[in-house]
Order: sequence, then C-alpha cells, then structure tokens
Amino acid sequence: MKKYEAMVLSCMDPRFQTKVSKYLKSKKLTGKYSSFTIAGAAKIINGKKKFNSTIENKIHKESFEKIKKILIKKFPNLKVNFKILSI
Repeated sequence: MKKYEAMVLSCMDPRFQTKVSKYLKSKKLTGKYSSFTIAGAAKIINGKKKFNSTIENKIHKESFEKIKKILIKKFPNLKVNFKILSI
C-alpha cells in the first residue's frame, strides 16, 4: 500500500482543480497525496442571510478550525494545514 505525505480536501468545482494542482506542485507534493473532492456548502450553512466572499471565508475558516481540533485530538502528531484558494 502506498503511503502519502498529505491528504488534500478540495471543492469539486472544476475551476479550482488547476489552482489546487499548481499549489501542490509548488509544495513538491505531486504524486504524494491522497485527494478528496466534495461540493462546497458555505451558502447552505449561512442560510438565507446576507452572503459575500468575506462571509464565505469566515464560514470556511470556522469550519477548518473545528475540523482541526477534532483531528489533533484524535491524532496528536498529525500536522494540519489549511489553505483557502479563491477563483
């Protein structure tokens, strides 16, 4: 079984795929990561309230912090980094 150096979680929006690939290449991770793509849901989480890129980034950052706390608690030696890419 191949061991990866990183797990990458990204939006399935095809406009992001080139940016994600270029970012990972810049970090010398090409071929060294396992990729998971999902549909974004910031608008759903925010409901019918006012929505813009600032609010969307805030939602993502808060979600990332929650995920990070869970991961670090379960895997204390795991290095967790988050990067928000925009179109």
